[in-house]
Amino acid sequence: MDKDNRRNNENVIKMNNISPQLQNQITQFQQVQQQLQAVATQKMQMEAQKREMERTKEELSKATGDVYKNVGSLLIKAESKETLTAELEETMETLEIRIKALDRQEKGLKEKFQTLQETINKAMGSQ
Repeated sequence: MDKDNRRNNENVIKMNNISPQLQNQITQFQQVQQQLQAVATQKMQMEAQKREMERTKEELSKATGDVYKNVGSLLIKAESKETLTAELEETMETLEIRIKALDRQEKGLKEKFQTLQETINKAMGSQ
């Protein structure tokens, strides 16, 4: 425990010795890192949903006879296989648009992350 306390004290001393501007950049860096993680998680979830929709559409194309869809916790008979396929395609298009938006957001955050990281590293190196 003494080692941990010493390290924490050393980190506090180091933080007290850096400029307010650098402290601000470090805070921004941490925020961008958290945003990047959140966006990556959302993107992964949406991609998983899209894959599930693709599998559903594939299975639907093999189906014969009546087809049903989930509405909340109920299974409701769909008007037709074609209508259900169109609904799936629309949902997949929406997911694709959201994934592309998350890609753009992720790219911007990565650039900001790298810029802040470089700035911080330079500033820490000069102290």
